[in-house]
Amino acid sequence: MKITAADVIVTSPDRNFVTLKITTDDGITGLGDGTLNGRELAVASYLADHVAPLLIGRDPHRIEDTWQFLYRSAYWRRGPVTMAAIAAVDVALWDIKAKAAGMPLYQLLGGASRNGIMAYGHASGRDLPELFDSIRLHLELGYRSIRVQTSVPGVDAVYGVAAQPSIDGKRYDYEPAQRTPLPAEEDWDTRAYLRHLPGVFEAVRNEFGPELPLLHDGHHRMTPIQAARLGKDLEPYDLFWLEDCTPAENQEALRLVRQHTTIPLAIGEVFNTVWDYQTLIREQLIDYVRSAVTHTGGITAMRKLLDYAAQYQIKSGIHGPTDISPVGMAAALHLDLAIHNFGIQEYMRHGAATDEVFRQSFSFTNGYLHPGELPGIGVELDEEAAARFPYQAAYLPFNRLKDGTVHDW
Repeated sequence: MKITAADVIVTSPDRNFVTLKITTDDGITGLGDGTLNGRELAVASYLADHVAPLLIGRDPHRIEDTWQFLYRSAYWRRGPVTMAAIAAVDVALWDIKAKAAGMPLYQLLGGASRNGIMAYGHASGRDLPELFDSIRLHLELGYRSIRVQTSVPGVDAVYGVAAQPSIDGKRYDYEPAQRTPLPAEEDWDTRAYLRHLPGVFEAVRNEFGPELPLLHDGHHRMTPIQAARLGKDLEPYDLFWLEDCTPAENQEALRLVRQHTTIPLAIGEVFNTVWDYQTLIREQLIDYVRSAVTHTGGITAMRKLLDYAAQYQIKSGIHGPTDISPVGMAAALHLDLAIHNFGIQEYMRHGAATDEVFRQSFSFTNGYLHPGELPGIGVELDEEAAARFPYQAAYLPFNRLKDGTVHDW
């Protein structure tokens, strides 16, 4: 079997997606997700101009060899654009291999380690009544674990709060990237956030009881000592995890956080290789790995990363909002089902237009996801539908402090 074509499809149903379609001389096709939110065209060009020509004539079954070739032959390693492009190729090749074998991908990864994949949803509100309504809605939708994000008094716009107005006047339940010529500027005040958040979780626990797993995303905005304070303050409310409490490029910073709180820590959605985790995993400074299959070199690399984490009893918490396409989500679900050290899966429902473009076999029932039993990853791309939604420039917002300093969003 040989690769005869590698086509890059950029489409924007509810948001921009980059999809790689690899075709073999046997007529088998495989899909990979190369979406990098706000920088989609960089990956599309990397794939179309630099990677696709290298794939023609290669044996699609040689997945490890192709991964190492793409990673090492460029000389310039790592980085989100490179690793998203490699991930797109890797997932497409696994899709082909599983289709050729006539079985769902998770079977090639060792078979199922569980019956279903526990998922968490995103609840948010500008005040407590709105937040409570959002939590109840997610419970009605079947979620059994809930991420809680809330507005902060004195701060006009906060990451993760879907109901707040955006710069173009639209509500973004599915995607915070806004289709505007320039990134939207938002404000931030860490001290106000630290004062406000513990009271929010106290109210949520009083309303919904002690059993509901609650999560929260700090989105890299705190210094290590601020993160340590928040973790300590949130301990009475028994969080499932505190995510991205501080920018973890400085891996040693998590030592300070660990000294002050026993709250479980999740890190890594902006990481793209195992090298970003070496200290964090070896010193057991985190509890959950948050990388995405799409941004971390695909299934091949994520399996190795999670096997490394398993040695230290660290679990998976794979990144899965709507800037991961259904192709990337399906790949994650097959990995979730197969690995032993699964923790939880982030899951935001895509919009109707996205579901029209990407036809999916995975299901969500009673709080659990399953990738389905179709051969491959279980997603097919409707290219005619995709063509009806051309690319539209969109940017994630950014933060400034009250004095005008650019801050982590």
